[in-house]
Amino acid sequence: MSLKLKRLAIFLVVVHVSGIFGFHSGFAEYFIALTPLNLLLSAFVLLSGHQDFQPRFWLFCATCFVTGVVVELIGVQTGVLFGSYQYGATLGWKILDTPLIIGVNWFILVYSSGSVIHRLQLPVVVKAALSAAIMVALDYLIEPVAMKYDFWNWHRGIIPLQNYLMWFIVAFGLLLYFHRAQFKKDNQLAIVLLLVQAAFFGILNIY
Repeated sequence: MSLKLKRLAIFLVVVHVSGIFGFHSGFAEYFIALTPLNLLLSAFVLLSGHQDFQPRFWLFCATCFVTGVVVELIGVQTGVLFGSYQYGATLGWKILDTPLIIGVNWFILVYSSGSVIHRLQLPVVVKAALSAAIMVALDYLIEPVAMKYDFWNWHRGIIPLQNYLMWFIVAFGLLLYFHRAQFKKDNQLAIVLLLVQAAFFGILNIY
């Protein structure tokens, strides 16, 4: 890992460690309000580790963003996809009750999960399934924290199994696209970001 990437990796760790302490401090409301900024910074850092900015890569990014926003919008408005849930104020500006920053989150998770798995010598379908499983596992850690800090809230506080199933299905489709797309997928910061996010939400679940 180059010096630049090491510095960016340290930056990710510092930001998330600061967030853990901040969420438990007297300034918690300010740290919570910075969640959209944290997602944008994470996406920027992740892109800084990418090596191949050809048009087909940007098309993949746009597809992740638009797909993420659209499925969440349908989910919020109908309850058909993920179950009955509503977004709180934490994730910022919304369109039809769906925060646009959620599209960035979908991109981050799809790209990171795919990048970590893509080097394995396995069929594309298996790689997509493994990558999607990573996303579902991370969502399992995120959900209780999301409700606690008003990212989103489930009807009666119950997270339905349907949510995880649909996360897997949507993620699997996007990850099939990722693993079949013709652009470089090596990104040493992807595993760092996934581990940092897993630790961040895991610790917030415990404490």
